[in-house]
Amino acid sequence: MSSQAAVWLNKGRRQRLEEGHPWIYANEIAKMEGEAKPGQLVEVKDHRGQLLGTGYWNPASQITVRIVAYGPLEAMDEDFFRKRFERAKDHRYRFLGEETSCRLVYGEADFLPGLVVDRFNDVLVVQVLTLGMDVAKEAWLPALVDVFAPRGIYERSDVGVRTLEGLEETTGVLYGECPRLVEILENGLKVQVDIEGGQKTGYFFDQRENRASIKPLVKGWGARSGIKLVEQVTENGGLRTVPINEKGSVVTFPYWDGATVLECFAHTGSFTLHACDYGAKKVTCLDISEHALQTARHNVEINGFSDRVEFVAADAFEYLRQQVAGRDERQTRANAKAAGVKVDTSKPLASEGRTWDVIILDPPAFAKTKRAVEGACRGYKDINLQAMKLLNEGGYLVTASCSYHVRPELFLETIQDAAKDAGKIIRRIEWRGAGKDHPQLAGVEEGHYLKFGIFEVRSRKEL
Repeated sequence: MSSQAAVWLNKGRRQRLEEGHPWIYANEIAKMEGEAKPGQLVEVKDHRGQLLGTGYWNPASQITVRIVAYGPLEAMDEDFFRKRFERAKDHRYRFLGEETSCRLVYGEADFLPGLVVDRFNDVLVVQVLTLGMDVAKEAWLPALVDVFAPRGIYERSDVGVRTLEGLEETTGVLYGECPRLVEILENGLKVQVDIEGGQKTGYFFDQRENRASIKPLVKGWGARSGIKLVEQVTENGGLRTVPINEKGSVVTFPYWDGATVLECFAHTGSFTLHACDYGAKKVTCLDISEHALQTARHNVEINGFSDRVEFVAADAFEYLRQQVAGRDERQTRANAKAAGVKVDTSKPLASEGRTWDVIILDPPAFAKTKRAVEGACRGYKDINLQAMKLLNEGGYLVTASCSYHVRPELFLETIQDAAKDAGKIIRRIEWRGAGKDHPQLAGVEEGHYLKFGIFEVRSRKEL
């Protein structure tokens, strides 16, 4: 007979645990048998006393028990963690390859709730989000070293959610050597990661496949500028295909067929790098943080893209509105001129009124709670509406939301509302979530946080 304490669940509770959700809330617990220290394992039983699983217990948290096994488990010892890490490693190696920098451990989805591990080459960065994982550090740390053999392990547990577990925020070296700046490869591109000062663990791996998915959008724009490919006879009598502009001159700019691209909320410029790599003509990389843009500049430089990227430190909302205002003012002047009305051109325009072929919106989470959803949707609608107005006809909107509380259907509805108000018809090209190193546990909606879409945007009046 087990000596572990046990929690008994209410008879009338929703059977989320049986559906695969590993969280037990305080209001689902009918009683507790025995005693356990916070962070220790307890058995979880239904109202009839049938064992449903084992999890670690924290009475200070609304999520009172987090399941780590669906049967008996005596201890989360080093061997337990070693086996879980081996499974996590096998999954990443199968889908991403052995050397890929990626998320190695994704909490609940890897059956290790409260523990996140990212790999940046040979340095691991961990986030410990719960009391149960915090007190088990002496077991999982040596197992992590044993399975992944890193040069160093750095902790980035500087997240507010720890306060809900009764924990303080903490950072620092846990093992070995941990240089602050680490250069990784993503989809063949060099990216510098600041493991100490970067957001979250230093980099967002969840958009890796999504960044690669923009490749078809970036080329095929030369014809709109009147450029076409023609065959010319070479000096030795052969034939070569060259781009010719409307004046009949050969176009020597190598990226003549590339798109103009705007990346908002660029952070470290990851979408900018991919757009350049895929052949973009010109990219505007925008973020409100000058510190983030410094990293983006460095990433652009080490990949050899500096001649095609401009950096703008600005609030994305304000920048988009200013460009729309400038575009509208230009159109008003053009309409007046066409109608024979004299226009005062000495008055400067409010802004440039620029437009782009591809606009990318990858903002931080706008809704951290359910109460924030309504305001978040207003924000998502605003930036998507302004972006659609600034797209050249037939251009592409690349848009994302990482707010879990804004469910996929609501985010899509918000984009459709924005298109309606902008007078646009949109066609959905891609609709995706996080990458394969962020597997989604069925029954756990909280893991389905990232929404990513690509839409072709056309004006109603042009159709």
